[in-house]
Amino acid sequence: MRALSASAHTRISERDEDLRELKETAVRKGVSEAELIRRGVKMVICEERHWDEPAGLPILDSGDPTFAERADEILRQTGFDSSRNEGA
Repeated sequence: MRALSASAHTRISERDEDLRELKETAVRKGVSEAELIRRGVKMVICEERHWDEPAGLPILDSGDPTFAERADEILRQTGFDSSRNEGA
């Protein structure tokens, strides 16, 4: 079974200097200009995302009602020292 993907074409207008730099960057990085534009679009989408919206991640239940209270202790047992990250 083949994966299908949809794509749309959008025409953009850009300054000559920016187009020149886009071409140079694409050559230097070994990717297409379209790939750089897609990355730029993705960056803007990420910057503008409302992070208070649910991320769609599953909610996990450890089954231990004291787990949250003992989180630092549990992490220390794995070798993680949470005190090094305080105030970071």
